Amino acid sequence: MEFGLTLFTSDRGIRPTTAAVAAENAGFSAFYVPEHTHIPIRREAAHPGTGGAELPDERYSRTLDPWVALAAVSAVTTTIRLGTAVAIPVESDPITLAKTIASVDHLSDGRTVLGVGYGWNLDEMADHNVPPKLRRTMLREYLEAMRELWSRDEAEYHGEFVDFGPSWAWPKTVQKGGPRTLVGAAGNEKNFKWICRSADGWMTTPISQDIAGSIRQLRELWAEAGREGEPYIVVLDGKPIPEKIEMYRELGVHELVYGTPDKSEEEVLAYIDRLAGKLGLAVGA
Repeated sequence: MEFGLTLFTSDRGIRPTTAAVAAENAGFSAFYVPEHTHIPIRREAAHPGTGGAELPDERYSRTLDPWVALAAVSAVTTTIRLGTAVAIPVESDPITLAKTIASVDHLSDGRTVLGVGYGWNLDEMADHNVPPKLRRTMLREYLEAMRELWSRDEAEYHGEFVDFGPSWAWPKTVQKGGPRTLVGAAGNEKNFKWICRSADGWMTTPISQDIAGSIRQLRELWAEAGREGEPYIVVLDGKPIPEKIEMYRELGVHELVYGTPDKSEEEVLAYIDRLAGKLGLAVGA
């Protein structure tokens, strides 16, 4: 089992390049950043954590573009995987986004991970003309179309939301067929069936419950769907409690990911070193 970090990037606080270098040096295997293009001031969509219009963190409205941040990180790191937790692809043009992700994967020598979400902030997505009841269908088409662009010399796709004829588009991703795609969502049958059809694995949410039961259900649905191997599972953990870590290891979780505090650069760097020590990672490796 490997360990990763997630940084809620913003235009204040520690820079993603600084945090990612520290994470790589401390022995972490993955570095994740989120995405929000903007936050409408007047919203009807409830935040899954607060249950209302209140946001738990002002950085929601200050978030850096994830792929710009990861491109910068790719230039100062060599081994750590670079992912999103999570991106909202349907808020971008799929052809342009495919180019962006392929470029970061090319420049990072194949280190990208595409964590995606359906999008809880329907008001934000409405400004991108995303039909709320069809956002899953739209996301599926985006992923299918981008994989065509990443893998075929002459790519084309014809769907309801994405439609383009035979086209040339390079670079291709270093990773064959595109980066690993993880869906960050609640652990239920509907989401798992979607994952089994359209993604490579599941990323829990910070409020996920009964993760052990969810993992068992996902693996059963994965086998029923005829998928080879097993789904890749990333758990967003809270505090590094040894007994809980061992439980996840026994469950076959692939990655445990920990958030970084909203504090000064010095305090975040100290936290990364302390966390690495608690996890038994090779600080300064």
